[in-house]
Formats: sequence, structure tokens, C-alpha cells
Amino acid sequence: MNILETIRIGLQGIAANKLRSGLTMLGILIGVAAVIVLMAIGNGASVAVTSSIEALGTNTLTIRPGSLSSSDDAARTQFKDLTVDDAVALVDPVLAANVVSATPVVSAAVTCTYEGSSYATSLTGTWPSYFSASNSQVDAGTPLTSDDVVNSRRSIVLGQTVISALFGDTDPLGRTVTCAGVPFAVVGTIEEKGSSGFLDADDVAVAPLSTVQSSITGYGSLDSILVQASSSETSSAAESEVTAILDQRHGTISEDTRDFQVLNQAALISTIQDTIGIFTVLLGAVAAISLLVGGIGITNIMLVTVTERTREIGIRKAIGARKSAILTQFLIEAMVLSVIGGGIGVLLALLVTRISVAGVTPVVVPASVVGAFVVSVSIGLFFGSYPANRAASLRPIEALRHE
Repeated sequence: MNILETIRIGLQGIAANKLRSGLTMLGILIGVAAVIVLMAIGNGASVAVTSSIEALGTNTLTIRPGSLSSSDDAARTQFKDLTVDDAVALVDPVLAANVVSATPVVSAAVTCTYEGSSYATSLTGTWPSYFSASNSQVDAGTPLTSDDVVNSRRSIVLGQTVISALFGDTDPLGRTVTCAGVPFAVVGTIEEKGSSGFLDADDVAVAPLSTVQSSITGYGSLDSILVQASSSETSSAAESEVTAILDQRHGTISEDTRDFQVLNQAALISTIQDTIGIFTVLLGAVAAISLLVGGIGITNIMLVTVTERTREIGIRKAIGARKSAILTQFLIEAMVLSVIGGGIGVLLALLVTRISVAGVTPVVVPASVVGAFVVSVSIGLFFGSYPANRAASLRPIEALRHE
């Protein structure tokens, strides 16, 4: 019997029990689809978070007041506020050679209104250098100027989300919006960055620091200082420089008593990618368990098939079928079940990954598609080998006696 005849008989065996074969393939299908989809969601989450951080610039450091390391209430009472003077001190060509700019930032949750439309957003009070440090490009009008800050002008630059909510298709330039009861003239708009699912980078309103402090937040501690390093490669050196300057200004004795935190965007991206990468692998490993279950299902079904067809096997061996032909026949049946199930699972996964999950757009990992399919085929070969070998090892006389 040639190989083609063996394949034909194997396919006929599958077709003879369509419901059983379909249920067996379902286990492989679900396993393959689960592996691909879960890894795509993990990869999509990594891309989304990375994009959100990169939107602020990979050469950016964010300094915030307070410390995560100290739980001593007495120490907390000695914490110093972040001030504009701190920001000025960080731009030192000698002590901070890798720092391009240091921008003070305060923010307040406000509701902005325009001709009956209202929108709740975060108003950022800052300096003109904010736009470069935060990678925010003004695509219409003008950014804030030093004169705006010095003269406490009520000028504002809006992100695209705020513009859409308040103005719709109307050109916002030159119009007046009221935020927290304070009228601001719209002087510019920020180029669209897009939403990552976790953070809407376009939901922003930027005004002069002096105006926001005098009219809305008061003159307390800064919410943060945005430091721009000369490049992403020098961000670690810049972090060391600004930390040393602030330690000296705040009288820091040790790291445990430090009253500020420095967040390095480049380091944060690397850490988050590593963390989500581990999480994604764990998701894939959990999903792979369903592939194992599917393989066990193949073994179970093939054992039942061998039992049902014991007499057929005996007749074939009695008329001269070799052990290899019987073995190949049942291996082909197991392989076909896993190949069809794996193929449909891949197609289903590719369809499912077109749908956003919790605001995250899944990003398919090509290696997971190939890997899941190859594993499904291997599972068919591995888990089908025992029933196939059992069928091939039956003695003709015993098989012919079977009822």
C-alpha cells in the first residue's frame, strides 16, 4: 500500500466520525487561538504604554516632590517644596552639562467652557520650554512666550481632544475659553499625538505658569520639573547631575531622606517593556496549557478509534498490510486533526486581534503564530504516536477475534 492510499484511508477515518473529529479539533483550535490572542494583547499593551511615554520624549526626566522610600513622619515634615528656583538651578552649564532645559510645571483639574460647551481637563501652568521638553509641537498659532509668563498673560494652547470637545469644527485661534472661571485667549493648538488606550496625550491645555499660579493654584510647591537632557543616551548622566544639585539645595543627608523623585523616561520604558514582556510570556504559557489539553483529547479520541477499528486493523494485517502502514494511517489521522484545528485557530486569532480590548489594540507577534501552529502539529504527532503504535502492534489473530 502506497503512502497516498494510506493518507486516503486516514482521511476516511476522520470523515466517518465528523462530530467526534470536530470536537477533537476544537481543543487544538482554542489552544492555538488563545496563545496568539493573549500574546498579541500583551504586546499591544507594551506598545501602548511605550508610545505614551515616548510622547513625552525619551530624553526627558520628570522630577516630583516627595519620597517613596521614607515612612518617617518626622522626616516628611522636613521635606522642602520644589520651587522655580530649583528649576533655574538645574540649568547649569558646569554642574549639569547634559541638561538642556528645566521647566517648572503646576497642574489643576479644571472645567473649560466655550459658548455652552464644557469639558473637564487638566490645565498645565508652565514655561515655553515645556513644548520642546514634552515633545509637543504647535501646529497652528504660536506657543507660549517668555512675555506671556513675565506679564501673566491669559494665553492658552490647547490639545486636539480639548479643541474637539469645545469647538468642534470651529477654528479655536483667537477665541476665548473660560477655565475655572478665568478667561483665556487661545493662541495656539498642539499637533495631534493620539491616544494609546491608557493616556490621551491630546487631552491637554497649557497656560503661563505665573497666570495659573496667581489665578488658580496659588504659589505652593510645583507639581513637577520637566528636565530635557541633551539626548536619550545622556539621560542617565543628566539624572545624576540633577539629583546631585537638588540633594545639595535640599540638604539631603541620604537617599532615604531625599524629598524628591527623579523619573527617567528612557529607563522607565525599558523597565516597563521588560515587565510586560514577562507578563506576556506568562499569558502565553497559561494559554499553552489548553494546547496540552487538546493534545490529551487527541490521544483519548485516537485510542477510542483504535478500539472501534480493531477488527478492521486485523483484517488489513491479515491480507498483508505492514506495521508501518497501520502506524502511518493513524498518525496521519492525528496530524490532520491537529493541522486543521491549528489552522482554523490561527485564522480565528487573526480575526479576534482586530478588536481592541480595554482600549488596547492587540499587536500580533509573528513568532507566536508560527510557534503556536508548529506546536499544534507537533502535539498531534506526539499525542497520536501512542494510539498509532498501539494499533500497529496488534496481532492479526487477536484483532480478528475482537467484536
